[in-house]
Amino acid sequence: MAVSAFTFIGMYDHALAALANVLEKGRAHVAASGASERDMLGWRLVEDMQPLSFQLATVCNFTRQWPARVAGLTVPDGIPEELDVAGYQRAIADARDYLKTLTPAQFEGRDDLDLTYTIGTNMTLTRPGGSWLTIFATTNIYFHLSTAYDILRSRGVQIGKADLFAGGL
Repeated sequence: MAVSAFTFIGMYDHALAALANVLEKGRAHVAASGASERDMLGWRLVEDMQPLSFQLATVCNFTRQWPARVAGLTVPDGIPEELDVAGYQRAIADARDYLKTLTPAQFEGRDDLDLTYTIGTNMTLTRPGGSWLTIFATTNIYFHLSTAYDILRSRGVQIGKADLFAGGL
């Protein structure tokens, strides 16, 4: 099987399905325990790490914005970190819908085209688009998905490894 930047779109859709699944289990957990969804969105693994809301927004943003950059498309606006759980579920569904609009033709010949991007406020890097997508974006998507999972699991949400396979293999 040939691998191109478009190959990663299915992986990103799968990551979003897993995110929706663990978020729903988190929502059900707080509803059953009497905790608030707002509190859940503020949960962190440790105090100096970003909260669950940041993890959710980052996965949604990276799965839409990085494929758009690599394909040379208009980059979708980022979603805010101030949504409620229903808002994050809508953002996840919207990101999945966005991925469905992408086609292999939009990525043809773009894997090796240089793309310059500034990370944070002072680190500007130029890399081939395929490298941005396969290394930078994918690593970040799975890091933040795993962190969301870990935050929820550390607070007693009954999730396990199988929940990361929501949507199939």
